[in-house]
Amino acid sequence: MIRNLIKVGALAGMVAALGACEKQLEVTNPNSPDTRRVLATPADAEALLSGYYKRFHSGLYGGLGNVNGMANMLSLANYSSLANNCQNARTPFTGVSNTNNPGNVCAGEQQSVYFVEGEVNRVAASVLKQLDDPAFTLGSTAQNARARAFAEFLSGAALGYIAVLYDSAAVISAAMSSEDAGALVDYLTVMDSSMAAFDRAIAAANDGSVTGLGGFPIPNTWLPSPTVWSAANFTRLIRSYKARLVSNVARTPAERAKPCYLVAGARDCGGATGRWDLIIADAQNGISSDHLLTTSTTGGPGHAWAAQYDTYGLWHQMPGFLLGMADGTAGNYDAWTKIPIADRSAPLFINSPDKRMPQGANRAAQQGDFAVSSCQAAAQVCKRYFVNRASGGDQSVGAGWGFSNYDFVRFHAWRLAGSTGSAQNGDLLFMAKAEMNMIEAEGRFRTGDLTGAATLVNNSRTRSEASGGPALAAMAADGSGTAPDCVPRVPLTNYGLSSATLGCGTLWEALKYEKRMETAYTHFAAWFLDSRGWGDLPIGTPLYWATPYQDLQARGKPASALYGTGPSNNPSNAANSATAAVGTYGY
Repeated sequence: MIRNLIKVGALAGMVAALGACEKQLEVTNPNSPDTRRVLATPADAEALLSGYYKRFHSGLYGGLGNVNGMANMLSLANYSSLANNCQNARTPFTGVSNTNNPGNVCAGEQQSVYFVEGEVNRVAASVLKQLDDPAFTLGSTAQNARARAFAEFLSGAALGYIAVLYDSAAVISAAMSSEDAGALVDYLTVMDSSMAAFDRAIAAANDGSVTGLGGFPIPNTWLPSPTVWSAANFTRLIRSYKARLVSNVARTPAERAKPCYLVAGARDCGGATGRWDLIIADAQNGISSDHLLTTSTTGGPGHAWAAQYDTYGLWHQMPGFLLGMADGTAGNYDAWTKIPIADRSAPLFINSPDKRMPQGANRAAQQGDFAVSSCQAAAQVCKRYFVNRASGGDQSVGAGWGFSNYDFVRFHAWRLAGSTGSAQNGDLLFMAKAEMNMIEAEGRFRTGDLTGAATLVNNSRTRSEASGGPALAAMAADGSGTAPDCVPRVPLTNYGLSSATLGCGTLWEALKYEKRMETAYTHFAAWFLDSRGWGDLPIGTPLYWATPYQDLQARGKPASALYGTGPSNNPSNAANSATAAVGTYGY
């Protein structure tokens, strides 16, 4: 049964969180662990809870064995011809599907987030069930409220990521029996449950009636960061997660344009622009500066994907489709875009006024402008976000359109020296303030406040060294206005044909470009989730992942009821066969 799948994983997490070794644990029936016994004492319950943010985080960033690599391939955020983590199995323009049959080679990656975050939801619910018992206390009402807020936050975050990636899942609550696997519900219902948990977390964090010791701030051992997790700061983080997740759950541009939001316990889809007003409020009242986590190679949290992408070369290349929009009026992107996709073999050279890109009129000049060796010391900020790779490291294996001389190196110093001199140890960006600005900007754009949207885009666009582009003031009064430096430059018609037409991006395109540049590789599947909602994925791209076949089988589903997502799955099921239409840029 699925409850056994989840509970066995949860028990392993409990052991890790309590500092025990799995080899030391002995239970009579490993398929039916006694959760109440594990949580019997206040010290055990709090110790378990204190380690579960790291468990939540590990499902997304702790290793490479999840769908992040596939998502980045599908959204043209990365190119690799390697089979590692099924990256080359998700090469765009090949009719790929997210297969979900028993034994498929991508099963481990495709199930990982689902089961890890399902475990987090289960354990958080178990802790909350204990806290609901009037006879159980951690020591004071303030300490109970802190634990309740943290557990609800974990449930909200775990369910939110399941909702944005999968089509359905079970939601476990404190009111349910530990033997109850829960019924599968659709992704929007899972997101509703995520938002409800976040709201309960905020309420518990700001409960003014509690007294005693052991309340806020949340210990940094629970949520490792240079931030002091006062109730106010914790609330800001929660609201930022709400803004990120609820804006990214949409499968189509129509859903994205009119997002729903949980209001007073009910789903509210609002009027013509949905509830962007509430998403704007969350983004405005979210993090006030970049959210950093203090990474640790021994105890977590970590960021395996950031470290791997920084090694560059065969594993990681930046395709030209979206990054090439930085080329402005140089003409290189125009010429590359007119070549049929299947015929591209030479990397795109990008000569951009955007100072997040290396500067120079030729490759040698760009290599001289910025080399990764210039930002290898602890806590050093790289001059550019991207580098023109040193000659000799280029690749020519795989699809020619994926060949690139450009690598992402924004976190290069962290990979080599962390923030204190130890590689991959120390403070690292996981949620950028610019991301919240761009979520708010999107909401303002969609609700008609073009001036407000342009102002927010300019916050990062016009920084002197990081980007340094001209402001978008001229675009604010009219949505049809275009960027003064023609960054981004976007395809308008006939993509991949000699007659292709390109033009300077509008405010909307500048907003999307800015968000891509500022969120690249900062968080899980960033470009995939945005491109899906914006309609920018290549045609035929599967829009989500199916409930893992193991869960379906454990629920007694026959082989005929197992399904994947994408063009080759269940042609009789329109929902699961759903794929991206021809994208905004014509591919």
